[in-house]
Amino acid sequence: MSYEVVGITILWTFLFGYLIVASVDFGAGFFSYYTAVVTRHENKVHNIIQRYLTPVWEVTNVFLIFFVVGLVGFFPDTAYFYGTALLVPGSLAIVLLALRGAYYAYNTYGSSKENDKIYMTIYGATGLLLPAALSTILALSEGGIITETNGKVRLDWIQFFSNPYTWSVVILALVSVLYISAMFLSYYAKRAEDQHSFELLRRYALFWSGPTILACVFVFFQINRQNPEHFENMLNMSWMFIASLICFLIAVYFVWKKVNLGWAFVLVMLQFAFAWYGYGRSHLPYILYNQISIYESFTNETMAIALIIAFIAGLFILIPSLILLLRLFLFDSKYVRGHSPKKG
Repeated sequence: MSYEVVGITILWTFLFGYLIVASVDFGAGFFSYYTAVVTRHENKVHNIIQRYLTPVWEVTNVFLIFFVVGLVGFFPDTAYFYGTALLVPGSLAIVLLALRGAYYAYNTYGSSKENDKIYMTIYGATGLLLPAALSTILALSEGGIITETNGKVRLDWIQFFSNPYTWSVVILALVSVLYISAMFLSYYAKRAEDQHSFELLRRYALFWSGPTILACVFVFFQINRQNPEHFENMLNMSWMFIASLICFLIAVYFVWKKVNLGWAFVLVMLQFAFAWYGYGRSHLPYILYNQISIYESFTNETMAIALIIAFIAGLFILIPSLILLLRLFLFDSKYVRGHSPKKG
């Protein structure tokens, strides 16, 4: 396996980690707002969600930071093409992340509740706007929207907003976030032995499962219109997408029957893993179609080896840290029921 393939695989793995962790985070933020402000189930579901968010919000973006740094380090040309084109959506994402961080700080350390609904509304909105903004990079990567003329990179905004593939990706990002989050929170509520919250979150999970699979099908066929070459490569790896569909069906069945909820979420992760790596593999060798190839835009060998070692070491540090976090807080039998895990 070449250095180029190793590098892009590591980056794709970090981005997949962010996809799962951030989806639960973003969706939980929206559900927290929806249950506390709109449906007024604050005394139940909102508290369950807050117990999940409290220990994890500070580590969610570590995956994204690793990916961005690694992408520029391994493939310097991405800074030239994507840096200019993503100035607007990238700046929007940074502002939204800052707003979420402000809410977390306010919610964790603040004492005043006078403007709580305003903060909750902003927080809930960022849970949907962030995945929409971040997903635009996938739409841009298929080519035809970012152009280079006379040494200047520009994004064709008319083509971007009028392109059905752009909106199909945004829709998929939104419904996937809500589906992944609801599936996890259903399991979490069940562990907390909160039957009311479990039933409500289970309904959310089942409800958003339908739009998620429909959005996947919509994106699949929009790729054929946007980039026939990529679509052909995806058909050659159809077994991965079939495996994703099978995982989806079994996961939804488990939640519908209220059994094996932990395995149901494992299957959700496998569902997105098959689709994610199938999409990524079929996209190669291009990071940006016809403009950035992993073989032509790769860094020098010395830098590549140093980055690979550093990123593998980062994975070996980050993953055990997350497992420890889960064991100490999220899956601690006392904490999950609303008690400090430190109490005897």
